Amino acid sequence: MRANWQQIEIAGKIADIFEPAQEPRFGILHLHGYGLTTLRDKTVFTQLFDELDVACVCPHGQRSWWGDRICREFDESITPEHYLLSEVLPFFRQRWGIEERTIGLQGISMGGQGALRLAFKHPKRFPVVAGIASALDYHDRYGEGSPLDEMYDSKEQCRQDTAILHLHPSHYPPHIFFCVDPSDATWFRGNDRLHEKMAALGIPHEIDFTTQAGGHSWDYFNHMAGRVVRFVYEGLGIESRKLL
Repeated sequence: MRANWQQIEIAGKIADIFEPAQEPRFGILHLHGYGLTTLRDKTVFTQLFDELDVACVCPHGQRSWWGDRICREFDESITPEHYLLSEVLPFFRQRWGIEERTIGLQGISMGGQGALRLAFKHPKRFPVVAGIASALDYHDRYGEGSPLDEMYDSKEQCRQDTAILHLHPSHYPPHIFFCVDPSDATWFRGNDRLHEKMAALGIPHEIDFTTQAGGHSWDYFNHMAGRVVRFVYEGLGIESRKLL
């Protein structure tokens, strides 16, 4: 079987999935950014998934910020978080026999903050998480006419739902990585603030805030692909040995 991307439906919603040539040992759940671009046409990510024989699912989440709030653009009755937990995670098992804790979580920009927040809220289900240029201070976009204005009653309510405020001092994923281009003026401070809090709490994590490769752009996202995908893969390998 040749490795390939397919577009399918999971519980009535579109997702792009990467099917490796060999039976996958691990899976990656990737959350896309505000521009709605998945990894389907991103060669550098595809080559990594192919090399590592990793299955990847990229759900289409619209501009929902991947939270546990109703976003009508996504769905009028189910939140994005609930959809990921109740429909997408079981899909890994149904399709490839991949169980929870052998699924890594990663995302870019809007998806990066979504991945970190989801893993912070559910560390037992997501032991490995990575965020690329994560849009952590997304509450600053409140009031600009985006779906956030319907999802939250105020900017402060929105801020209270950000990833940094879901970080627990004693319950967290054992493998955390996030990175941001130092020239990414919009989102750098939020990443640095998360790093400061995690360092103060003594929470192990890895960062890259020095690599400069195009700011908040696909040049940077692609440049960091190898570091991120290999981090997720290696973290899942460590966790899988714990399960033996």
